[in-house]
Amino acid sequence: MTPLVLILNGPNLNLLGVREPAVYGRDTLDDVRALAERRATELGLAIDFRQSNHEGVLVDWIQEARGKAAAIIINAGALTHTSIAILDALSAVELPVVEVHLSNIFRRETFRHHSYVSLAARGVICGFGPKGYALALEAVSGLIDGAATP
Repeated sequence: MTPLVLILNGPNLNLLGVREPAVYGRDTLDDVRALAERRATELGLAIDFRQSNHEGVLVDWIQEARGKAAAIIINAGALTHTSIAILDALSAVELPVVEVHLSNIFRRETFRHHSYVSLAARGVICGFGPKGYALALEAVSGLIDGAATP
């Protein structure tokens, strides 16, 4: 059976390509999805790629992943820096988590340097634009296969 990876995108990521292209680039979320689908296929993974502007919806999706997904990749957007609810949900599902950000959050405003998501994540990939999603898929592939160490 092909392992399923849940890829979650938080608030405002639906505006990729038009929102602050100097920071986030010109690729749309559909472009990011297509890149992720190609890389997942190459790695022998299936993906469920979703976006919501609502914290509770993201929490529901994370909880639903338990027993269905092999791993979670999450770009929680601004909720990265504020949401204990997302942290608690990620911790509760007991799945490998990789955090992704298109921009390098450490070269931006100070408030973006703190991540609640990181407390539940096995690793963080930031600053590589959409390619970060492909890198995250490579990372979770290794975690699923047991090749990556804790």
